Amino acid sequence: MSSGAITRRQALAGLAGCGLALLALDACGSQEGSSGSTLHRTWRDPGGTGVLRPGAGVAPIDRTDLAPRAAPTAELGTIAHVTDAHVLDAESPARVPFLARLGAPFTSTFRPQETLTAQVLSGAVRAIDALAPDAVIQGGDLIDNAQHNELVRALAAIRGGTVDPNSGGPGYYGVQWAGDPDPFYYRPDVDAPRHPGMLAAATTPFRAPGLARVPWYPVLGDHDLLVQGVLVPTPLTDAIALGDRAVWELPASLRAPVGAAAAAPDGFAQAAPIQALIAQLSDAPTVAVPADPARRELSAAETLAQLRAASGAPASGGALLDYSVDVGEHLRVIVLDLVRREGGSGGLVHPGQPQWLARELARAGNRWVLVFSHQPLTSSAGGQQLLGVLDEHPRTLAAVWGHTHRNRIVPRPGRHGGYWLIGTASLVDYPQQARALQVLATAGGGVALRTWLLDHVGELGDISRELAYLDAQGGRPQGLAGGRLDGNVTLYRGAAAR
Repeated sequence: MSSGAITRRQALAGLAGCGLALLALDACGSQEGSSGSTLHRTWRDPGGTGVLRPGAGVAPIDRTDLAPRAAPTAELGTIAHVTDAHVLDAESPARVPFLARLGAPFTSTFRPQETLTAQVLSGAVRAIDALAPDAVIQGGDLIDNAQHNELVRALAAIRGGTVDPNSGGPGYYGVQWAGDPDPFYYRPDVDAPRHPGMLAAATTPFRAPGLARVPWYPVLGDHDLLVQGVLVPTPLTDAIALGDRAVWELPASLRAPVGAAAAAPDGFAQAAPIQALIAQLSDAPTVAVPADPARRELSAAETLAQLRAASGAPASGGALLDYSVDVGEHLRVIVLDLVRREGGSGGLVHPGQPQWLARELARAGNRWVLVFSHQPLTSSAGGQQLLGVLDEHPRTLAAVWGHTHRNRIVPRPGRHGGYWLIGTASLVDYPQQARALQVLATAGGGVALRTWLLDHVGELGDISRELAYLDAQGGRPQGLAGGRLDGNVTLYRGAAAR
């Protein structure tokens, strides 16, 4: 970095005004007793000082882009959508935190809140339990780096039980260690905003309540199968993950791959640029770290098998995690797997998926249909074909996704009444929110989709939210929270054409 550039550590310190100690959370307004619903309470920065405090809730706004307002007559079902938890092993030698210095699109390789991902997921589950939906859709990128121990943690946080967020030796050993002199990395024990003991707490096993009697259904994301969400695991990447040497500093000779600056906001569609970068690291200086066999990388088949076994997804299936489930008598959920098996983070429509989707829509009968994918259909290769299939179904209500870490709601008009394109923010970047989706029948045979955002609940999660808010490379400066019309709204849709 140039001597005049502000470091990530300085940016955090410059905005921080709260959190001088781990036990000072009450001063920042912990939501431990809250339901997490933003209908009742939201997090705000009233003084523009970087300090988040609980404020008034946000009432839904009516959106009549596709149909006029109509009185609700019955509730048809409620679904929670939680996506991009990126539960990660922040101590793993397979991490590449130094790449964040290269700027976009590498900024996600280090986050000041990255040790708290398991706790944030558990807090989101707590908020979803308070909602008591009919079903939960876990929208992909449940884990960050295709590691076995990441998946074990994440599934424990969802199902309930003991979650062990540590790896390697006792305690934390990584770039946020208090003794690391590198000014790029935020060290919570010594840097502002100070949270002494945070790393010790972050690596201490905890009891997660898990989902209580609510079925959950997984969507596959690129980070669930691919190293850094881009590379197919290989013997080399697995050896790095299992090894005892890590790269913490950006090598002086390292250069961003050609085309990096023009990469899509949601990452590299192809793996080649990252493969070229990894090849430059062979001679980089390393740091000795404790090894851990639980960091082994998972094959695609193993990941799919574990997700199917742990969730309400069909126990058997092919190489794709495509399936449909009915939620009560009035809703059908269709899940699409758009992950590139050859590598690359962008979505890809696989052979036969448009035909399969058309069959599942036909089987929906009189049910309203919500389609979930990880990557947006609008930016996936072949996605326009899937959107065309949805355009022709009179009971398509919404296509919902994650991946971009952004709250976004856009109408898609059509001759059958149209439907809504909905993006939900991530749990890893600010605003760290999940989404509720409540379907209501309306007078005249139409339907309304009432949606609102859910904040995760819990003290360590509150620290994570604060750090994510202060992060100069994170979701706040990128506007990932979305606008007022992307959050708490009621979306009207007319009666299905007969």
